[in-house]
Amino acid sequence: MNTIIGLIIIAIGSFGQSSSYVPINKIKNWSWECFWLVQGVFAWLLFPFLGALLGVPEGSSPFELWSSGGAVKSVLFGVLWGVGGLTFGLSMRYLGVALGQSIALGTCAAFGTLFPALLVGKDLFHGEGLMLLIGVCITLTGISIIGYAGSLRSKNMTDAEKKAAVKDFALTKGLLVALLAGVMSACFALGLEAGTPVKEAAVLGGVKSLYAGLPVIFLITLGGFITNAVYCIQQNIKNKTGKDYFSVSKRVLVSNILFCALAGVLWYSQFFGLEMGKSFLSESPVLLAFSWSILMSLNVLFSNIWGIILKEWKGVNKSTIAILIVGLGVLISSIIVVAISQN
Repeated sequence: MNTIIGLIIIAIGSFGQSSSYVPINKIKNWSWECFWLVQGVFAWLLFPFLGALLGVPEGSSPFELWSSGGAVKSVLFGVLWGVGGLTFGLSMRYLGVALGQSIALGTCAAFGTLFPALLVGKDLFHGEGLMLLIGVCITLTGISIIGYAGSLRSKNMTDAEKKAAVKDFALTKGLLVALLAGVMSACFALGLEAGTPVKEAAVLGGVKSLYAGLPVIFLITLGGFITNAVYCIQQNIKNKTGKDYFSVSKRVLVSNILFCALAGVLWYSQFFGLEMGKSFLSESPVLLAFSWSILMSLNVLFSNIWGIILKEWKGVNKSTIAILIVGLGVLISSIIVVAISQN
């Protein structure tokens, strides 16, 4: 029962993340770097900090907790993850929600699951390690099928249709950016591993395991914010778009900020849900180690559903849609196979 509850919580957070790009589409008269920076304030600073407060022991402070060890490493991994987050946003720009998230998150799922396992010396060819490797391979197979459907979509659509679905569509550039985003985004999982002393200190201080990992998430997103802020401000200066923040009417400004805040809380919900969900998976070591891949797989599933809703797949033939559905089915089967193996 705990396993089901944990998976449901992770799924709810995943749905929030996959929905976070919908409000961004409502932002008006701001350049990409403007809305990316503002939503980042909410997604990587404000909401993660509020979440972190839930994981601070009574009578203590966040800074005392972070001094437990591993905080600096978590921030540094966050800076590297920030490169992934930055290029992740660009992959949406060039490929759209569905294909961009599929490629980036698929790569992220593999590296983010296997890197921590290798760092702790897990044998990937026997026992639990082998089951973990099988789950990742199934995940990558599903992602590959979805990617193939995306390439067929590109062939099926005219240039006009591509631009209508995704304004800055660029397949080759988008694929390269998405792959880089996936590899660097895996550093988030490494940041979680590095912050284990902070999480353990929170539990020893009386914090429920449900919230103990939230202070670590803030450290990682703080590092990610630094990377993204530097790039966005540099782009503001280069493109002279700094004036965009206040050149809009008061009504549009308020609207843009509210949509950025909504996007931010939806984006953060994936990691809030991940840490809460993991607390219910403690009796299943493989599922616990596979939780990162589960989150990424569900993100791909929900992002493609949004892609269909947003008509990013409009104009493609039925066989391409069928291949997409097969890919999504394979993706979900990875979760089912790992879950069944634990019973």
